[in-house]
Amino acid sequence: MKCNVLSRSILTAALVLATARAWQLPLPQSLALSRREMLASAFVTIPVCAAPQLAPAEEINSSILVQLTGDAKKIFGEGRALELQGNLMAAQRLYGKVTQMAPNFVYGWSSLGNTQTAFGDLAAAEVSYTKSIDLCTQVDCSDQYVLYLNRGTIRLNTNRPAEALADLRLAATLRGRPDDIVLQNLARACELNGLYEEADRNYDVAIRMTGNQVSPYWLRAAMVKFQLNEKQQGYDLLKRIENRFPDAPEVKAASAVFLAGTGKMVEAQQKFLEISDRQRLKYVDQQYLTGTIAWPPAMLSQLSKITQAVGDQVSI
Repeated sequence: MKCNVLSRSILTAALVLATARAWQLPLPQSLALSRREMLASAFVTIPVCAAPQLAPAEEINSSILVQLTGDAKKIFGEGRALELQGNLMAAQRLYGKVTQMAPNFVYGWSSLGNTQTAFGDLAAAEVSYTKSIDLCTQVDCSDQYVLYLNRGTIRLNTNRPAEALADLRLAATLRGRPDDIVLQNLARACELNGLYEEADRNYDVAIRMTGNQVSPYWLRAAMVKFQLNEKQQGYDLLKRIENRFPDAPEVKAASAVFLAGTGKMVEAQQKFLEISDRQRLKYVDQQYLTGTIAWPPAMLSQLSKITQAVGDQVSI
């Protein structure tokens, strides 16, 4: 039984809004976008899996269900239809009913987790995904990797990098073949755990798989290369990000760091000062630097020199 996660999925409203605000991008007109269209700076993509098309189903054992019957099946179908229409609040209510009527239905919990994630209730979503995982591990779920991917990215975005890394490594193993969504999230988890060489390898594969589809996670890949002292390769990636997102403050700040890192401090200061005064204040905010955007140490060290040079004091 496969989950159609590689086509189109519902994006998480919380992460879309956070990114749009952080990068000063227009808000999306619809949440029903491709995962590859999602922008992420401090956050990574949380791919949300719609419930699978149910094949001639069976009750695998007496307690765990992979398909519903009767009223529960009808309500679940209505929830899926509402979710596809973008009415997530109504869908969430129905999925909640399904989990009460059939608490051992694998995809009732995962679907509830999807809507909880969309509303930014990440703690509740993690509980739902965990319940789905606990059920799925007892039956033959060929899409189990998606559940670990979703829970791993939840943990990644709730400052639990070690647990996220464990989930995302398992997701990669269960996937059984390279997957750019799994790899970019795994790379981010490696990065946050200080495993920069592993992060670099995973970012490289993800980028090769997506070809010319420039995505914001390329910025993370560029910064990892800066950390590994592969500055020219990192700058090549950064230039492509600049071409697509020229007005994003985080991109401007990263560009300034790369310029300073190659000895062009005057140009670095000029680039940094292109950021508005209000936005620039974030780059002297320790919590923002180490918590929200969580840049690698080498990037933060160089950034400190720039902020001091322009008169913004910060100690990293």
